[in-house]
Amino acid sequence: MCEANAYLKDGENEVMFMESVDVIEPYENGLKLIDIFGMQKFIQAKIKDMTLLNHRIILEKIDSELVQIKLNIESSVT
Repeated sequence: MCEANAYLKDGENEVMFMESVDVIEPYENGLKLIDIFGMQKFIQAKIKDMTLLNHRIILEKIDSELVQIKLNIESSVT
């Protein structure tokens, strides 16, 4: 099997976010994860580290204030 488990970095700890992740897609201001059963989860996070040999994906939360500031800057430029 090629799926991996996704963990959310919480300080020095890593907390299980989703098991058996099959697909990760960029989605709005974060990521959409889909497991082998088709269950979807959305999170405002970025991929911090991924080791597929060990079937581990480490996610790091994105500060929603920073995301909003970035969106405001991008919309004012265009």
